[in-house]
Amino acid sequence: MSTRHNPEPSTGNAPLLELRNVSVIFGGGLTGAQTVAVDNVSLRFAEQPPRILSMVGESGSGKTTSARCLPGLSQPTGGMALWRGKDIYRLSSEDFRTYRREVQVVFQDPYGIYNPYYRIDRVLEVAIRKFRLATSARQAHELILDALRAVDLRPDDILHRYPHQLSGGERQRIMLARAYLLRPKVIIADEPISMLDAAVRTLFMNILLDFKEQYGVSTLFITHDLSTAYYLGGDILVMEYGRVIEAGAVDSVMTEPAHPYTRLLLQSVPSPDPSQRWTSPPPVASETAADRLPAGVPAGRNYCLFSHRCPHVMDVCLTARPRMYRLGDREAACYLHAGSSPAPERARVAP
Repeated sequence: MSTRHNPEPSTGNAPLLELRNVSVIFGGGLTGAQTVAVDNVSLRFAEQPPRILSMVGESGSGKTTSARCLPGLSQPTGGMALWRGKDIYRLSSEDFRTYRREVQVVFQDPYGIYNPYYRIDRVLEVAIRKFRLATSARQAHELILDALRAVDLRPDDILHRYPHQLSGGERQRIMLARAYLLRPKVIIADEPISMLDAAVRTLFMNILLDFKEQYGVSTLFITHDLSTAYYLGGDILVMEYGRVIEAGAVDSVMTEPAHPYTRLLLQSVPSPDPSQRWTSPPPVASETAADRLPAGVPAGRNYCLFSHRCPHVMDVCLTARPRMYRLGDREAACYLHAGSSPAPERARVAP
């Protein structure tokens, strides 16, 4: 049963976009088995200044499910997804129209998001028509040309073509051009470069950086590739088993990781130098520690979910859920830092 509730009245100081203690639980049918995909995740975007926030973690860590709550693609089981202080699932039709313009999504698959029966032009024309961006066909055409040039595409090479006639990188940039037309406040990019080659990946990320600097557009960037998060800069959320386990500035988290899971992720990144080889596997917990874990996933998940892989596991890790501790300009949920100051509730990488 959902634990969501009515939000407080919107104020001028409300964040532009926010996840507030969001949980998403799947299952619970005839068998009663449940999967906790997202567990008490909070993040927020202010209208100013624009920022880039990367969510990283292994496959199944809950980063995509968390992000899908923001554009209304996944409804939280608990907690709230808010736009300007209002529950996005209870917006009026007028507010919903504005919200859909201010929050845009770029999906992972550059092949499956297009209808193969329509030319590429239609993707941009529908956005202009739906949001009434132009008063004439000539003005609409000029907007399309400007949007294509903004994402480094030549209109003569793109317009009037079908999706299968374009490369994956061109298709992804068409979606950025569509977002450019709408001038959103936030772009949610879900693994947008995982199917692109290296050169196009860099171009795509540079466009996101340009959007931030030139047009004040924030980006929530979901990725499993730590190198892309480092390239984009800004802030980072590290997720594991549906929980945020470390958060802060990208430079700080990636140069001085505080959580053993973040260290493991960084150790798993291969060096570009072929002369540098892994000499030993990443450290893991002892057999004794792993054997002491509760069977299955107990109700409430009130223990450290990384304890069966952690080389620093302690008795308290198996009996209580770690809270976030403040470590300079970052936070980490680990009992290794229990002597540090507790992080304020919902303060995770808030601008």
